[in-house]
Amino acid sequence: MGLIISLLICSALQTKGDVPGLEDALIDCLEKIFRTKYGASLIPHFMPFIVVGLQAYSQRVRNLSCKTVSSLLENLEDYTGLATSLIKENGVYPLLLNCLIDGDEQVAVAATEAIRNLARSQQGIEIIFPATPNESTDITKLAARCSSLGRVRVLALIVKLFSASSAAATLVHNSNLLGLLEAEVRNANDTLITLSVLELLYELAEVHHGMEYVLGTNILQLLISIIRNSSAESMLRSRAMMISGRLLSKENVFTFIDESGVKAVISAIDERLSLLDSQDADECECGLEALGQIGSSTKGAVLLLSNTSAAKLVVNTAFNLHGRGKQLAALHSLGNIAGETRPEENKLLNADAEESLRRLVYETASSTPKLIPSGLVLAILKLESEFRIAGYRLITGLAARPWFLVEICSRQEIINILTDSYTETTKIGMETKFNCCEAIYKAIAFSPKLLGDPALSETAEKLSEAIKKGPYLAKGRQREAQPEVATADRF
Repeated sequence: MGLIISLLICSALQTKGDVPGLEDALIDCLEKIFRTKYGASLIPHFMPFIVVGLQAYSQRVRNLSCKTVSSLLENLEDYTGLATSLIKENGVYPLLLNCLIDGDEQVAVAATEAIRNLARSQQGIEIIFPATPNESTDITKLAARCSSLGRVRVLALIVKLFSASSAAATLVHNSNLLGLLEAEVRNANDTLITLSVLELLYELAEVHHGMEYVLGTNILQLLISIIRNSSAESMLRSRAMMISGRLLSKENVFTFIDESGVKAVISAIDERLSLLDSQDADECECGLEALGQIGSSTKGAVLLLSNTSAAKLVVNTAFNLHGRGKQLAALHSLGNIAGETRPEENKLLNADAEESLRRLVYETASSTPKLIPSGLVLAILKLESEFRIAGYRLITGLAARPWFLVEICSRQEIINILTDSYTETTKIGMETKFNCCEAIYKAIAFSPKLLGDPALSETAEKLSEAIKKGPYLAKGRQREAQPEVATADRF
């Protein structure tokens, strides 16, 4: 019965005439049918309709056809390779590429997703990357004959294919498709196109597999050139910084790139930030965030702290209470460098890096009215929620250092804020503060010398009580509504 109904709807869609709204209603109906598991099982019977739909004049029909191919691959592709066999036999892949290039934005997105789903299986990869390249489906040749918009869409497809699987990433690399991204970044004639390609590189930098292929290209050198190019648009430099930070944020990055490459990125960002004034706040925030991403790995943090200028900039900005947006970015960056995102065993760095971090924090504090680090931390925890969250992250990272732990625990006001169940009202605020309490408590508990100090022992007990309550408000204690008494307004 379902098959008959679907056939009737498809037939009506082909002969819809001029009935207003009929096409939209039929497409919505078919989309809901094919989205289900049972509906997807009917798709093999509709392959002729899909082939016609992919070539239809109506963009909505083409969009539906692309989504139907995705549903077929998501629901029916198994070890038998039924879905990919149907796609190959009916010549669907070249039609998807046509939709990608010629369709409207929604059709292009749907076509890209369908091709990405095709790349998830070995049989699908063989269709996209055949042993003998086909003129009409060769991605490199397709990009060469496209308009600038079509080229950007092809580049977006390359990024999606790269992210689909390790096998797909290898074939993208072997086919030199990453070279197309490089070439487009080099072509600085159109700022909007360059920005679009940088957005794609930003997405590419998030892919965990195949990073050796990305770092094996000249992409990082191109990004450094953009960062150092004072005549380039500020938004291009900002994006280049962010992409560089993402690419170099992973612990295993040093397997694929030597230290000199990372140092070059740090120096380029530092040089650029030193030239910026208060008018370039967005670019400065991006640069600080990028430095923090690089410093989130153990080796990245060591290299960053070895660059005195860059490290000093991050620390000074983090504790500059008048910096606002820049201060917030720097606080999060310093939290990363201190190891907030790293596992417990990787929080501490080598002796030189640790000494550099300690010295910079104390030097910065001594040059402010607060004089000591605990005074700066307390000032941050008295700011609004987003700054407090950044402050909690910073304390979580730095608490592994005895010198900082003593600073924090010696300031009872800081402990009171951290153990007050009602300081934060947002989920992220509560969770970040809870993690902060745990980090301080563990640092005290795992140090017999510190635990032997009566004052620190009392602080540990207070933190332990707060941890037992969990991150989400105190148990057994409710805040009652309080009446507010005020003088009545009179005319």
